[in-house]
Amino acid sequence: MFHFVVAIPCLIVILRYLAPLKWPLWFKFLLSIVLLLIAQHHLLTLLAFGSMFSPEVPRIIVLAVNWIFGTMLFLAVLQVAVDLIALMVIAVKRRRIAIPPVLRYSMGALALGVAAFAVSQAARVPAVKNVEAAIQGLPAAFDGYEIVQLTDLHISRLFEAPWVEAVVSQTNALAPDLIVITGDLIDGDLDVRLADVAPLQALSAPDGVYTIPGNHEYYFGYPEWMEHYQALGIETLANQHVVIENDGANIVLAGVTDFSAPRNAFPAPNVDEALEGAPDNTSIIMLDHQPRDAAIAASAGVDLQLSGHTHGGMILGFERLVAKANNGFVSGFYDVQGMTLYVNNGTGLWPGFALRLGKPSELTRITLRQG
Repeated sequence: MFHFVVAIPCLIVILRYLAPLKWPLWFKFLLSIVLLLIAQHHLLTLLAFGSMFSPEVPRIIVLAVNWIFGTMLFLAVLQVAVDLIALMVIAVKRRRIAIPPVLRYSMGALALGVAAFAVSQAARVPAVKNVEAAIQGLPAAFDGYEIVQLTDLHISRLFEAPWVEAVVSQTNALAPDLIVITGDLIDGDLDVRLADVAPLQALSAPDGVYTIPGNHEYYFGYPEWMEHYQALGIETLANQHVVIENDGANIVLAGVTDFSAPRNAFPAPNVDEALEGAPDNTSIIMLDHQPRDAAIAASAGVDLQLSGHTHGGMILGFERLVAKANNGFVSGFYDVQGMTLYVNNGTGLWPGFALRLGKPSELTRITLRQG
């Protein structure tokens, strides 16, 4: 179904944009073939590399494919808008009208430019985003406590070692008390990503660096990746918690496995198990890659949940569809039965859809405040 859906914009561009242009038939035919292949690049990646989440091709090709794919999507939207306007004009004037070639060329140029900008925004090293999270009953010793949240790094042929080094450098420069990574660190098997994930070992914070699995960890050898994260000095919380102490006061940091874990024969996320044995009357921060089940954490007494997964919806307007797939959660702060949920736009994103427009990536510094 996915591959059929992504073919629809391509067919719109071929039939409604290319076909009417007075270009040589052979050229339009070849261009149509190229567009069809680009529209199905996820399927081609699956056939070539065994997964549509990790195209093992040079970075410039990943960028170029996303640029053409994005151009096709934006051009399809523009073409549909022009066709709708043309239909309304026809209904009013009661005669056929022709779309002038200059309008078509302008649409093409606009789509190319917007797609190039969207790819550049997706591939950049994100800017720091500062937010504050108020927690009722937070110990005074933790008022002003700083956490850097990274999420959805998707380290891959798009986000290689130099990008990871820049993210690590920027994170360490903030000198946070704690660093958390809320899943989807990688796209690719361990043997092909070793050099690219190596810079993560330099992440440093007084109270440690913690991560949880996202759905993509389960696509590429979950046990191996969890073990390697530990080797990099990143503690994994898979239905587990730790107690963080500061000047005699405590908070609990807990993490759960991903919603997709049972489909891959691994333990399902279990908030109760993650909090088992945690001290009573202590502020609790939960790491959960997908925000959809935030109500479960809220019912268990969690004060703050940090999530990712949605990439913020990536494109303004498109986030409404992403929200529907995540129980209405897509970007920013939400109040869930008295619990604060923060959904991060993502530090990176899946290289199969490397487009951002109005939904920027973020490297997030969260300052805790007493509620």
